[in-house]
Amino acid sequence: RRIVDAISSWWVTTHGHCHPAIMAAIAEQAGKLDQIIFAGWTHEPAEAVAQGLLQLMPNELTRVFFSDSGSTSVEVALKMALGYWANTGRPRHKILVLEHAYHGDTVGAMSVGARGVFNAAYSPLLFDVETLPFPHGDGSATLEQLTALCREEPAALIVEPLICGAGGMKIYDADVLAEMRRICTAHDVLLIADEVMTGWGRTGTLLACEQAGIVPDILCLSKGLTGGAMPLAVTMATEPIFAAHLSRDRARMFFHSSSYTANPLACAAAAANIAIWQNEPVLERIGGLAERQATQLEKLARNPRVANPRRAGTITAVEIEDAQDGYLSRLGPALLSRFRQADLLLRPLGNTVYIMPPYCISDEDLASIYDGIEDGIANC
Repeated sequence: RRIVDAISSWWVTTHGHCHPAIMAAIAEQAGKLDQIIFAGWTHEPAEAVAQGLLQLMPNELTRVFFSDSGSTSVEVALKMALGYWANTGRPRHKILVLEHAYHGDTVGAMSVGARGVFNAAYSPLLFDVETLPFPHGDGSATLEQLTALCREEPAALIVEPLICGAGGMKIYDADVLAEMRRICTAHDVLLIADEVMTGWGRTGTLLACEQAGIVPDILCLSKGLTGGAMPLAVTMATEPIFAAHLSRDRARMFFHSSSYTANPLACAAAAANIAIWQNEPVLERIGGLAERQATQLEKLARNPRVANPRRAGTITAVEIEDAQDGYLSRLGPALLSRFRQADLLLRPLGNTVYIMPPYCISDEDLASIYDGIEDGIANC
């Protein structure tokens, strides 16, 4: 059975499934070292990943902390932020978040995500946050509220740069993101960029933050870090964040680890992915896919049941007209079943259908995705 992956298997697969270089790197590493504790130890694949990231990412992000999933990278970021303020003698606890945000399914990550169907059952576990309205248009309401809340000395603002993913593929302007950074800097508030989904080229640049000309204080990366082949994540930070946790007093150290932190097999995959970025014209492929996505989206937008067509780089999304909007729309499961029958790996967010394919997708396969969506609209 041949299945076309229209969503990169939940946004992880960048260069295609079973990329030869990544598979070879995993196989070679499997003959050397499969796993080792990373507390107080290190290994060559992890060193290669860290050095590669320091070459690719903004110069201000000087430190790399490994973990094993996007949710965990966010947990690490939140702990870094609170630890920074505690260790510099200015304890702060409040976190600012965006409406419609999604940052993962662990308790801290759920706490900084939008309250709703994803986490309602677990609300007693979640800590309080301050939520900014989603930045529609010029984002003036969002920026005004951010300015007001920053005067209350919160610890950090966490955002998904340019696009709120699981919250409905809602896109906002890069100028708004740039102004968020300016406001945070002016009020000495840390900015955490959750680029778990947007990183590794999804929005047209290596990082979505690039389009706003900003560098966050803390950066979360996962998904495409290994090209989608293995679970791995990193949280990168600026030197002041690191320095706040560096001390002869062991009580000030950064307390976080897990059994599979910096697993050598996953790091081998990540090092191979970084080499692909360094040695192949990945951004050209991304640019070409973005253009093809724009062409296909323009055609789909002519369907009378399609609303709010939008695109950010290689990601496109639309709403399908339905009596019940949102994630619990009854249209979602019907479309999912139809897509599965058509051999499409395409998973709607309720009545929101989005396309986020690997960068190597052919014209024929991309067209088949949009044909499948048209068929689903006609028959659901």
